[in-house]
Amino acid sequence: MAELSALAYRPGASALHRLDPRLKLLLAAVASAASLHGGVPGLVWVGGVLVAGALSARVRPDAAAGELRWLAVLLAFVFAARACATDGTPAFTLLGATVTTEGLVEGGVVCLRLVLAYLIGALIVATTRSSEIRAAVRWYLKPVPLVPADRVATMLGLLVRFVPMILEESARTAEAQRARAVENRRNPLYRLTRMGLPLMRRIFAASDRLTLAMEARCYTEARTAPQLATDRRDWLVFAAAVAALAPGLI
Repeated sequence: MAELSALAYRPGASALHRLDPRLKLLLAAVASAASLHGGVPGLVWVGGVLVAGALSARVRPDAAAGELRWLAVLLAFVFAARACATDGTPAFTLLGATVTTEGLVEGGVVCLRLVLAYLIGALIVATTRSSEIRAAVRWYLKPVPLVPADRVATMLGLLVRFVPMILEESARTAEAQRARAVENRRNPLYRLTRMGLPLMRRIFAASDRLTLAMEARCYTEARTAPQLATDRRDWLVFAAAVAALAPGLI
């Protein structure tokens, strides 16, 4: 069921797949800065660049967008909080709370930024092996004093591997609940507990299995990292991507 998750590495031979992972992380930082700095036109521009990058890497944007259903509750909460907490011209009243026009705009912008942040991470994970992400993070953190670069890089590498597993277990649990017609129950608390408790049990069981497997293989932080090398092609791709993202920073 790994195909259910878009947050997993997908082999390919595109320019983004072959790009040095250190430059990919820099591009992710530039795209994140553009999404935080720009207004609505800039956000739309950054979104278009991300979609174009996903298409060039043969990563289906709709597959990544499909996983947004797991973030729908967070996005709805953020949108509602912004819509009600932002001062401005009252638009309407809902359940005793005044919703302002400025709040609706602000809530939409914040939600769009969160979606772009998710898409940036999904594109990086889909085109970069976890070992390469670990090596790139280690390379950046190695010169920083008092920071255990190997340990932090290992933790991030495990996190990248765990996200697809969590989504896969979520899909399996949801499928099992649908087979038992749990979604037909009107009580949302009942549905939440029937979904959340088995999911947490599955995740903790998978974590225990992974821990035992790592201990059996004497897994440590001191592992041979893949060799990272940057050539002229990488710098050309990096420059082109930065130039494409630049209008979002204006």
